[in-house]
This record gives sequence, structure tokens and C-alpha cells, in this order.
Amino acid sequence: MKLFDVYSLYDIEPISGRGNYVYTADGTEYLDLYGGHAVISVGHAHPHYVHAIAEQVERLGFYSNSVENSLQRTLADHLGRISGYDDYALFLCNSGAEANENALKLASFHSGKSKVLCFSKAFHGRTSGAVAATDNPSIQAPFNRTDNVEFVPLNDIAQVEQRLSSGEFCAVLIEGVQGVAGIHVPNDEFMRRLREVTERYDVSLIVDEIQSGYGRSGKFFAHQYSGIRPDIITCAKGIANGFPMGAVLISPKYEPRKGMLGTTFGGNHLACAAAIAVLEIIEREGLVENSHSVGEYLIAELRKLPQIKEVRGRGLMIGIEIEGSAAEFRKRLLFEQHVFTGGAGATTVRLLPALTISRKVADLFLERFKKLL
Repeated sequence: MKLFDVYSLYDIEPISGRGNYVYTADGTEYLDLYGGHAVISVGHAHPHYVHAIAEQVERLGFYSNSVENSLQRTLADHLGRISGYDDYALFLCNSGAEANENALKLASFHSGKSKVLCFSKAFHGRTSGAVAATDNPSIQAPFNRTDNVEFVPLNDIAQVEQRLSSGEFCAVLIEGVQGVAGIHVPNDEFMRRLREVTERYDVSLIVDEIQSGYGRSGKFFAHQYSGIRPDIITCAKGIANGFPMGAVLISPKYEPRKGMLGTTFGGNHLACAAAIAVLEIIEREGLVENSHSVGEYLIAELRKLPQIKEVRGRGLMIGIEIEGSAAEFRKRLLFEQHVFTGGAGATTVRLLPALTISRKVADLFLERFKKLL
């Protein structure tokens, strides 16, 4: 059997990692400024994280959601406290796409309506409902396309209000920061108006914090810059530092019923142990604050470079708009300077390093980055 050929691969295989670095079999060191799509939140092979998973798997790796699992309650208590959402309920699943699927389903159950309003260039995942809410027809199969999803431009509150006034919508779905689109930050005033409009029309406001959450933006959730409280928040990526996990934070206004949502692997013992360890590290090491300070430093230093067209982002979620091909520039960074970065569109280089990055490591990246300008 061969692998189904759907990925464009670099001819590099990291086999180990430590902190903000990964290593190939021959010992070559690479600076990781991408964290595997913002997944590595507390650094590669953090000792506390490794210990927590090893200790848990030695006791019990998995049992189903048909029995009590106190690790889920421990995770919910810690996440509620650190995020400021201790009055919300937690549903655990396996991925960001699955979190968005369940959020959309919950909003539709609640209202009895089927339409969802999303934003131009949005990315919410590759499963059926999530990809329908993603503004990229090239990754939607005919099965996924639906009239139940409409798109409006980001930051255009007039178009939002015009669509919601029809009374057909159960939800508005928006990213805390648009990631795959190239790091586009919703305007804070727009987010506040969006919250007002969705409340007025009794439409669920779902904020997708899958890439922008868990301290990535310099606050625990990116939407917290605007001071709003969404009805539903979705998480994944950095939640368990590479262990597959997703989560839905749900306002008290939604009433659960048995069987409404469900999952086999979601919230399993190993996933919870990993996620609890991540929160403990974030809190003990002040990683939300570190994300804010080192991110501001990186953005400020990058904006000093005359060759750069634009720098966008918040915290350690940074988009660098360059002249020419971002793909070629990233390839040179990787093979000539041994730096992993991400792409977004033709001309954007994305930075999504672990929240543990120091200013010293940021300076090392800047030094290598400047060599190729």
C-alpha cells in the first residue's frame, strides 16, 4: 500500500525536537517558527508535558465516554479559570474541524434554523460543514456545497446586518484572526458591533479560535482584545501541543440533552492529560504574556525592514507580506537558513512559533530572515 498523494512535501524529516528547534536524523538543527500549523504551543518535548503523557498512558490510555472521566472535569475547571469562561460548558472532541461542526450543529439545534453567515477568505476546516463554511471552492466536493452558507467581506457590518435581518440565520462564524487567509485581524470595533447585531437578531456568534486561541494572539483568546463574549468558542491546534484534540466552549444559554453531541475519542484520558499539562505550562511560565511581548517585538522589528510590504498580526500570529513568491522565499529560508515558516497565499510568510520563544531566539530568526532579503 502507498500513501494517498495529497501533500506537497519538503525533502526533510524531523525526528526529534526540543523547545523551538527540530532535528533530522543526521543531527541538523532547524529553527521552528511555525510549530506545525500553530499546534506546538509549549515547545517540542517540554519535560512536564512528556511526563504527564507518559504517566497517564502507564495508568490508562483510553476508555469511552460511557463512564466517568475526572480528567475532563479537571481540564474544564482549569480552562474555564485561565480563559475567563468558567461559567461556560465544555465539549471535547478531536480536531478543529470537528469543533466547528459541533458548534454549527449546536447553533442550529438551538434556533431551529439552518443558515450560517461566514466571511470572505475564511478557513474553518475540511470536514463537511466546516469546509462549506470555508471560502475556498477548490477544496469543496459537490457533496459539501450548500445554500446554507453565505459569505460577506470581513469588517463589513452593514452587509452582516442586511443578511441577518432576513431572519434565516442560526449563526455567524468568524475567526479570531484569519490564519490561512494570511493573518487578517478583524477590527475590534467591528467585533463589538458584530456582537450587538447577533444579539439583536438572536443569532449565535461562534468565534473560531482554533489557530488564534490558547495565548497565540497575546491574550488567551484573540476576541478578548475587543472585550466581547461570544456564544460559542472553538479551540484545537495548541490545546494539547500535538496530541489530537478539539474543544467547544458553550454559553449557559444552550441547554444540553443526551445524545445531542457525541464522540468516541474526544476527551480521552491521554488527550486530557496532554491538555491539562499544556495549561499548567502556559500558566506557570507566563506564556500568554510572553506571546504578547515577544510578538510585539517581532512585529516591530519586521516593520523596520524596508523590503517588507506589510506586517500583520497579534502576538505570535504574524503575517509578513513580501515582494515576489512566498513559497520560494520560504524554501530558501528552510534549505539555506534552516528555518521553518508557513505560507498563506502567494506573497505571505506566516510565523506561528511556540509560545515559549525567547527574544534571543526571535533575534536569531530575524538575523537569518534578513540574510535573504
